Amino acid sequence: QVQLVESGGGLVQTGGSLRLSCAASGSTFSSYHMGWFRQAPGKDREFVASITRTGATTRYADSVKGRCTISRDNAKNSMYLQMNGLKSEDAAVYVCAARSSLTAAYDYWGQGTQVTVSS
Repeated sequence: QVQLVESGGGLVQTGGSLRLSCAASGSTFSSYHMGWFRQAPGKDREFVASITRTGATTRYADSVKGRCTISRDNAKNSMYLQMNGLKSEDAAVYVCAARSSLTAAYDYWGQGTQVTVSS
């Protein structure tokens, strides 16, 4: 059982940067794989990035590869997404998610933080 709260979203110009944060509580954070997802108006939720328990392995959607970096700080029970070179296509509600290393699906989700990109 873990609770997730995102922060760091906001309005940014095309080409700008943002760092999203996800704060976890309620359980042992280091026992969870973590991921970022996003959903834009009128579109399905899509995978953005993921990171394993220790941070040793990361994965990125092709749409953000090279522009985004996912990281975590288990001592702070936090996970981050650094986004650079933002495009209008990146505008969405970004959601933090967690899954146990023993399961395949993400079981816990945050409320989301809005990223708006102006052009």
